[in-house]
Amino acid sequence: MTVHIGAEPGQIAETVLMPGDPLRAEWAANTFLDDPVCVNRVRGMLGFTGTWKGNRVTIHGSGMGMPSLSIYANELIRDYGAKTLIRIGSCGAMQEHVAVRDVIVAMTASSLSTPSRGIFRELNFAPCADYGLLNAAVEAAKGTGAPCHVGGIYSSDVFYDERPDLTEMMTRHGILGVEMEAAELYNLAARHGVRALAVLTVSDHLLTKEALPSEDRQSTFGDMVQIALEAAFS
Repeated sequence: MTVHIGAEPGQIAETVLMPGDPLRAEWAANTFLDDPVCVNRVRGMLGFTGTWKGNRVTIHGSGMGMPSLSIYANELIRDYGAKTLIRIGSCGAMQEHVAVRDVIVAMTASSLSTPSRGIFRELNFAPCADYGLLNAAVEAAKGTGAPCHVGGIYSSDVFYDERPDLTEMMTRHGILGVEMEAAELYNLAARHGVRALAVLTVSDHLLTKEALPSEDRQSTFGDMVQIALEAAFS
């Protein structure tokens, strides 16, 4: 057990999918895993371990934002031996050719700051995905039929951003979408020598203002989970 995860030794798999929302973790575990067992309820952050096609998988919430994800990813890696961590979550599209319900596989994750900035100090470290996972996710996306885009994303410190100039700059430089966690996940994976990837579903669009109704999100996000699982065990 750790401060934030109540699982016993051996209850966390080496492969962990990390949605932000703990209830989405519960939905994904019940939908995709065989015999899922709840292994964490500390502070309401749910985690479940089961099997997918005979492979052990844990699906564990990360909370919103990089500081929250950093807590759980650190403990999962250092205390429970997680080797592959895949963020599954929503994002806002920042390019006209990216549509709501599309999937984005994040090759890189830009940010203004991350919890790791205190370590890097003056260094502008470039956090990126594990290539093997990224390539496998792109191949897996072909099987789902979901439109898939590969490229850079932006991990924001805030949800209610009041920097239209920054949004314009990200769009101008080809950033596909914005979310709040992946950059720190990629930093931690590099630091600890594990694999990481972010597979994201576009839930809203910063340019067109289109948004996916909340009742449609659950069924749409299924492609993202399927892609992540296929990539982890390809």
